Amino acid sequence: MINVKNLLKLITYQENSQREGFVLEETVHDHPKSAKGESSPGGEDSHGQREAQAEPAPQKKAPAVRRAFKKPIRPADKANHKQKKKENGAAGESQPAPTSSQTMGEPPISNLSVSASLAENRKIIKKLYGLPANKDIVVRDIVLGTSPAIDGFIVFIDGLVDKSIQNLLLQALMLFAVRPVPAERGQLATYVKEKMLPGNQVVLKSRFNDILNAVNYGDTALFLEGCAEAVLVETKGWEHRGVDLPTVEQVVRGPHEAFSETLRTNTALIRKIIKNENLTTELLTVGSRNRALVAIMYQRDLANPALVAEVKRRISSIKTDRIIDSGMLEEMIMDTPYNLTPTILATERPDRVASGIIDGRVAIIVDGSPYVLLVPATMYEMLHTGEELYSRWQLGTFIRLLRALAFNLSFLLPGLYLAVVLFHHEMIPTELLLAIAGNRERVPLPSLVEVLLMEISFELIREAGLRIPGAMGTTIGIVGALVLGQAAVQANIVSPVLVILVAVTGLAGFAIPYYSLAFSLRIYRFYYIILGATLGFFGIACGLFTQIVLTANLKSFGVPYLAPIGPRTVPGADVVTRLPLFFHEKRPDYLNPQDITSQPDIARGWLEPPAKDGGKDY
Repeated sequence: MINVKNLLKLITYQENSQREGFVLEETVHDHPKSAKGESSPGGEDSHGQREAQAEPAPQKKAPAVRRAFKKPIRPADKANHKQKKKENGAAGESQPAPTSSQTMGEPPISNLSVSASLAENRKIIKKLYGLPANKDIVVRDIVLGTSPAIDGFIVFIDGLVDKSIQNLLLQALMLFAVRPVPAERGQLATYVKEKMLPGNQVVLKSRFNDILNAVNYGDTALFLEGCAEAVLVETKGWEHRGVDLPTVEQVVRGPHEAFSETLRTNTALIRKIIKNENLTTELLTVGSRNRALVAIMYQRDLANPALVAEVKRRISSIKTDRIIDSGMLEEMIMDTPYNLTPTILATERPDRVASGIIDGRVAIIVDGSPYVLLVPATMYEMLHTGEELYSRWQLGTFIRLLRALAFNLSFLLPGLYLAVVLFHHEMIPTELLLAIAGNRERVPLPSLVEVLLMEISFELIREAGLRIPGAMGTTIGIVGALVLGQAAVQANIVSPVLVILVAVTGLAGFAIPYYSLAFSLRIYRFYYIILGATLGFFGIACGLFTQIVLTANLKSFGVPYLAPIGPRTVPGADVVTRLPLFFHEKRPDYLNPQDITSQPDIARGWLEPPAKDGGKDY
């Protein structure tokens, strides 16, 4: 009996009353609330009650608050909770709520202004960056070679600066600065900026918050004795991937350049195509921890001002610790994040972004991401590629019609097969029906299980092929599909007709140019498999009706997702089919651009009759 008690004590959770070792202290947000969301009577919260209680029995389980899924507390709830704690006099019985600066990861000291004392500025810098423990932060003392000499120091991050630019900066300050300094030390920073530094981008900042943002992004900060401003010099030079070929949106004819992970490289690729003074680039900062730069590019004389304001409003209102990639920002700003269908276009091609900007759209570039977001976007644009515009219009139209067929086959074909096989035998010829029945004669599995087994296997092969590095992934994917399909047919697990059907469905999915849309169709495919196997054509019709209604209800930054077909607007010459380029006279009407005209009615000026010149006939 004693051994049983010891065993129960060993395997049962016990709360450590002495709280030895490293224990994460609870905050006010971890305390359980009553039904009305208020603290316990008498000003005692749950944490205080639990500390006042005796040590729990060994068999007692952990409190429910440890296991329950807690709803996130909004900022308004935090303020109310803090006010209630102050009113109840319970502020001293638990850990205080973190301040807004601590919650967002910004030290309060960073809001200070630069001091005229060099020692004070060095002390603040060391405290902000945690020196000397922070090893990649370099603080170098220098003496300006002026008359008289001036003490100072520079701050930069090793690995983010260009060493050649850094050496030129130090030479300009220490060797070539043989100049008399102004008598008033308050003008020293302006004097150094205008007459001593050869850098292209040199600015003056007086607050540590701005200085930290610049240094963290690769700039060098210069502090001078007796000057209450810091000189920021652009010295960015970190390692980065150069401009490479597109890996996803490949074309046979057209530009072969893709975006990289560097923000300025991406903006330069767009400006290389759009050589226009109205092309505007605005910078925003998102993420309280990583402080990622987000660039917004648009044409001032084309983009709708309301669209530009809405894009900036959504991005600037985001409050999160980090934005690493444009995919994270896309989820934060899209209109309907709970719908499977994507409503924002992400592309790696500069020519496609430039074309969208000229149409009146807004491009969103996230520093560190090789994909640029283009808003607003419609479903028809996600089925387009740039290659159709670079080829003749007959070829582009044929490719788009073929892609429309692939779009429908990618999510409807397996469901239609099950509906015909299980419910609607009269819909197919008798010879084909007998062939299908003969192939399935030895298959012991139901048709639904057979289809699901093949579809899941195909998805596993596709995912495994993507994760295997190098060219081996494609080889294993193709060979694995052939071997698996052939082995499954010989083992009488699936029928040969189903293998062909799944292969055609997979090829149709690969024909969708936009990866996010193709992924959504892969998920929709399983819904239609269930509908076709349970209700036949009626279930598929209900599913199509529901999907069309939900899709027509989607919007991308105020633009209907099925525009210009639903709702009906001016269709233009570039929706489903592609008419010749000299018919593309108007920009998309649903964008409401400032200038709707893209080209005159007669774009080919050489077709106009020549002007008469003295009766001479050339």
